[in-house]
Amino acid sequence: MNQESLAYKTELFNYLCECISENKINLFSKIIEYRTKHATVVLEDIYQPQNASAVLRTCDCFGIQDIHIIENKNKYEINPDVALGSSKWVNLIKYNQQEKNTLACIHELKNQGYRIVATTPHKDDVHLEDFNIDSKFALFFGTEMHGLSKEMIDHADEYLKIPMFGFTESFNISVSAAIITSNIISRIHKSTIKWKLSEEDKIDTLLNWARNVVKKSDLLEKDFQRKRL
Repeated sequence: MNQESLAYKTELFNYLCECISENKINLFSKIIEYRTKHATVVLEDIYQPQNASAVLRTCDCFGIQDIHIIENKNKYEINPDVALGSSKWVNLIKYNQQEKNTLACIHELKNQGYRIVATTPHKDDVHLEDFNIDSKFALFFGTEMHGLSKEMIDHADEYLKIPMFGFTESFNISVSAAIITSNIISRIHKSTIKWKLSEEDKIDTLLNWARNVVKKSDLLEKDFQRKRL
């Protein structure tokens, strides 16, 4: 993003803020400092709306801004009673246009510099407490019944496992996501890693938040453009 584009978006955000309460604007300013794209979450073919929505809510609570949605057989659906509006605050990037959407997602994330991490109890590569957080990583979660696809597991760079000490072999997906993201975000915040959003990502995120809370923001945006001419 060049400086001219950054300045335009900043002006537009400030213009939309005229229709937002001071309390909400202060909340935006506080929360944006805890948002990150250093870690991202990927949901592969999740079919139970309550679990899919719970993961969304978890990501928002822990500041993970991007959630990638792979739709192969199942369409991703949000349960509003579980998500509690969290979809307004995170970016949902969907992969549903290809014959092999899982590979499309993996290739896109690798191009962005992410390590591809399969969360699975069936591969014993690294336990959660030993997981390396230094470079960007994408955490893949699979369906409740079958877990991640073989295709995803075959193309993973690493495998992440939550230590368990009971008879049941795995956690529910929403519980797994909560345990893992809580651990890695806590460690990231304590580290010297540059995990915060770039200035460009910050203004893009703030602008999206403003658009989502201001009624008829598209009309206000057109009005802003006319005034700048």
